[in-house]
Amino acid sequence: MPLTRRLMLSTSTSCLLAGLTPLRAQNAPRAASPDTEWANYANDLASTRYAPLDQINATNFNDLEVVWRFKTTSLGARPEYYYQSTPLVLKGRLFVTAGSRRDVVCLDAANGELLWLYRIDEGERARHAPRQLSGRGVAYWSDGSEERILYVTPGYQLIALDAATGVPVKNFGVNGIVDLKKNNDQDLDLITADIGLHATPLVARDTVVVGAAHLAGNAPRHRGGPKGYVRGFDVRTGRRKWIFHTIPLKGEFGYETWLREGEAEQAGNAGCWAQMSADIELGLIYLPIELPTGDSNGMYRAGPALFGESLVAVDIETGKRRWHYQTIHHGLWDRDLPCAPILCDIPHNGRVVKALALPTKQCFLYVLNRETGVPIWPIPEVRVEAGNVPGEWYSPTQPVPTKPPPYDVQEVSPVTIIDFTPELHAQGLQLISHYKTGGIFTPPTLGTVDGSWGSLMTLATQGGTNWPGACYDPETHTVFAFSQNTVTTMSIVPSPGPSISEFEYVRGIPGIAPGGPVQPGSGGGLRPGVLTVQGLPLMKPPYGRISAIDLSKGDIVWQVAHGETPDEIRNHPALKGLKIPRTGRPGLIGPMCTKSLVICGESGFFTTPSGVRGAMLRGYDKRTGEEKGAVYMPAPQTGSPMTYMLNGRQYIVLAIGGGNYPAELIAFALPRA
Repeated sequence: MPLTRRLMLSTSTSCLLAGLTPLRAQNAPRAASPDTEWANYANDLASTRYAPLDQINATNFNDLEVVWRFKTTSLGARPEYYYQSTPLVLKGRLFVTAGSRRDVVCLDAANGELLWLYRIDEGERARHAPRQLSGRGVAYWSDGSEERILYVTPGYQLIALDAATGVPVKNFGVNGIVDLKKNNDQDLDLITADIGLHATPLVARDTVVVGAAHLAGNAPRHRGGPKGYVRGFDVRTGRRKWIFHTIPLKGEFGYETWLREGEAEQAGNAGCWAQMSADIELGLIYLPIELPTGDSNGMYRAGPALFGESLVAVDIETGKRRWHYQTIHHGLWDRDLPCAPILCDIPHNGRVVKALALPTKQCFLYVLNRETGVPIWPIPEVRVEAGNVPGEWYSPTQPVPTKPPPYDVQEVSPVTIIDFTPELHAQGLQLISHYKTGGIFTPPTLGTVDGSWGSLMTLATQGGTNWPGACYDPETHTVFAFSQNTVTTMSIVPSPGPSISEFEYVRGIPGIAPGGPVQPGSGGGLRPGVLTVQGLPLMKPPYGRISAIDLSKGDIVWQVAHGETPDEIRNHPALKGLKIPRTGRPGLIGPMCTKSLVICGESGFFTTPSGVRGAMLRGYDKRTGEEKGAVYMPAPQTGSPMTYMLNGRQYIVLAIGGGNYPAELIAFALPRA
């Protein structure tokens, strides 16, 4: 049995604040009031990350000051630097996971005081976990009298805590714990199985839904592995209510899309590692699914292979599939669906449509009818090129949205690479001449040291938009999405052998064997896999941007470079004397929006004019994109921001950390009058 300890710092009554408004319907937008809450990971089950607050606005954003902070260095056996959680706030209490062991803490939302803490030491089980550290937070459930906090541990256990005390709920599972490696329609080693989760559970009605995640699959050790099935549990008892097989069993819908006998049975992964959304009225949960094994090697999953890289709508009560939409057929680019779709009611062709908008790694915003899965604007199948990897299966077409247009660069070409100076551009051209380049569906190709080095892919494997997702303004029907413009190699090389991978070919860098040296290559000193020019990014800026996308028209309204120009670019000797506009900075970050502002912190450090290193929290006019203010943070944003009103004061709270700066929560508010 794992060791469980609980630290009580208050009685159950001392961490309840009186006189607050009750929790509103889970799927409803948060209405402005003297005190408000942030009740889900993205505020509501629609994943809008929107709060209709305006105490903090364009006129006073620069006046924000740090009013409390919560450091996580003493939580867990080692400090954490990449803190991804978004807190919840309910009845004046802030709930969040924190620290390298993924403890759960309850804080006073007004001052950051610790009210209670729950920790569990999972020992070897946690040390073998594919998804470690603090995760992305917790979920909340209440029936009006009882309140519960639910989360998934690194060792893949679902735990329900009493929200007032932090004590495990004894009638949930076994003493508050459901072992997620059990009752999963497959045999899983309780210590070493490659399955876990960073995301929060999702609670809809009285069902708590849990996905799964696995290790990255660029060079998968085995053809198979644990399957990332999604399950719904009774939030009161922990009893399993249903399971959705993300890799269909024989006889189930989608099994026929696996074209070769036995491959569906042997494949692993296909987890739902992202956040989910839910529509209580329609009774649907929306599951963003990743690829089956492997990320850029599809030779053992011939065919479209549902439900890889698909958005699947399932019934809240039964888990039965209602509809699905596959964004990429037989993906070879690691384009897992990384974030929750935004549920929105938008005007279209003279009527209001129940829609959803799905941001993606490829910077297409897929806009679908959320009742049926039918695209709002046409998404035709476009013929795409096949690659040259022996034994690989290639889809002849891929779906390409006609609206909205892509919100970031989708190709590597002479017009998208570095051009600060003619000399740098020429060196960039020399570098890309060694690779196959092109648009977003350029296939991965074989790479050799003395021939082609494989393919280049923009938006890299982390994608343009990743797990933080986007936010949505219901007043203007606008999605605000951060994206990063990066590039990576998609080179396929022979596997070094079964000790590395059972696959005959894996993604790699030509001339570099695992643990071995780089072999000599051609190209005037260039080396495969090095995608910089004199240390500068190969792609031209902006390296990070925020885009405003109007869903009433399917158009991009504005775009801004988000993030100050990195020091290594501002101070690079090859750029001396040049006036470089703000380039933005790449990263995995997401914005939120309020009554008037889009708010997002920067990723990565830079040096301020006063000589202090850090990052900025920036506020933009949501209608124009004009920056209205920026306040200093000692470290970059690592978890998405959230906001709430408490006792007449609006707070903005987010997780920060990175470099040698240990992670913490930091809270901003306006000075008291």
